[in-house]
Amino acid sequence: MIRKMLVAGAIVAAAGAAAMPSVSAADIFVRVGPPPARVEAVPAPRHGYVWAPGYWDWRGHRYAWVSGHWVRARPGYVYSAPRWQERNGGWYMERGHWDRGDRDHDGGDRLKRFHAYTRAISATGIEPYERTRS
Repeated sequence: MIRKMLVAGAIVAAAGAAAMPSVSAADIFVRVGPPPARVEAVPAPRHGYVWAPGYWDWRGHRYAWVSGHWVRARPGYVYSAPRWQERNGGWYMERGHWDRGDRDHDGGDRLKRFHAYTRAISATGIEPYERTRS
């Protein structure tokens, strides 16, 4: 009987731990903005890897620099580096993540963004490339 209760308790504890978000997945809100980014030398490209630039992370009650490093490339995805965004009177950390990208490497996704940009500009009635005559 006690053994069954211990096994049931272990199962419930494991299920509860699996359902809880990890610390790295939690939103980070800080009242003080990060220091300026450090200048890092980017090494020569490595086949099959993407360079993840260094960034300021919030650890405990202060900022800590995390040096740039190589991340294994994911075909069909584009790596978005960690960044801080200022809003609502504070700073929010957006963790590094992978976004679906140009799967066939033909620049199609970039072209879609360009067309969306030009549509947004034309909706304002402002010509982005007005030429002036001298």
